[in-house]
Amino acid sequence: MDRHGARGGERDRDDAELIFQGVERQAELVRTGKITSRALVEAALRRITRLDPALGAFRVVFAEQALAEADARDEGKADGPLHGVPIAVKDELDVAGQVTGFGGAADHTPVTADSEAVRRLRAAGAVIIGKTTMPEFGQWPYTESEAHGHTRNPWDTTRTPGGSSGGSASAVAAGLVGAALGGDGGGSIRIPAACCGLFGLKPQRGRVSTAPNPHLWYALGTVGPLTRTVRDAALLYDVLAGTTATDRWSARPTTDGWVRALETPPGRLRIGYSAKPAVPGVRPHPEHVEALLETVRALRELGHDVREVNPRYPDATAPFAAQFCGGVRAEADAVERPDRLERRTRGTLALARLVPESAVERGSGPGSG
Repeated sequence: MDRHGARGGERDRDDAELIFQGVERQAELVRTGKITSRALVEAALRRITRLDPALGAFRVVFAEQALAEADARDEGKADGPLHGVPIAVKDELDVAGQVTGFGGAADHTPVTADSEAVRRLRAAGAVIIGKTTMPEFGQWPYTESEAHGHTRNPWDTTRTPGGSSGGSASAVAAGLVGAALGGDGGGSIRIPAACCGLFGLKPQRGRVSTAPNPHLWYALGTVGPLTRTVRDAALLYDVLAGTTATDRWSARPTTDGWVRALETPPGRLRIGYSAKPAVPGVRPHPEHVEALLETVRALRELGHDVREVNPRYPDATAPFAAQFCGGVRAEADAVERPDRLERRTRGTLALARLVPESAVERGSGPGSG
């Protein structure tokens, strides 16, 4: 290999090592002056340029804007927990000056302001590097669309990263960014986290603001990060937690914060587990059951009281279906070019328009958590 090739390979390894360290470590490196935000963003952009054509994790990358933001971070005081760190966001979240595409091609006018979640990331010092792919309106547990094609799992590009936050999961798992925001209604953070070997938690509704929208698919949808570690997720939830006057739901604030809770020994816990499916007619794969039992064994070895339970799951099919239909209908009704909606979305809408608003509202439950 010539010297240029050797240097290129060494730089690729350095870039990967830097991004895979995660957002807490990246922020520490910027804060202590061991690296600049520009260098960190440049490393992420090089990896996106090299790897994303095969993955399709990003709908759009803000290269020039992100570098300008990084320069501004380097010139300012490093006082935020995410200072100078590049983070991606799912295409259902507003980023000022960009189109919020919801995974499709039915909108074309850029929004004028950040969503509350994106605003909080910036206030914590983050650099927004791009928007990630999703199926149109987040309807499916895989990430593909007529507008943006298929998103691939970086562990095996013949497989899906899951959905609907598959672009965010693929970007984090491939080390294109240290963390990315997603959204979860029926598993849209948790499914991609499982498919890509990441940490993903669906937070309590009202924990993270959906503003400027009063809700995300009524009571179903929440916003949250996908990360490589629990600690990075805790850090991001400390940044994101809180709602505004426009949010339909508001959860009680945590007493000490997420990172503090993570650092506090829990004592001996009583933990119930079950491999019983929550959905009638669905059976868990034996590999999933074995993974559950491995977790049970690990928790017992740590001294916790872990017992098998037999929960009486309610049938959630009717309220879930009503809110799914109501959510897709509300988002589709707001687009600028309904004629550009995907054929399968139009099929969903044909069914959704048969669901009365009263059924959607009944499934939403009480107004606060």
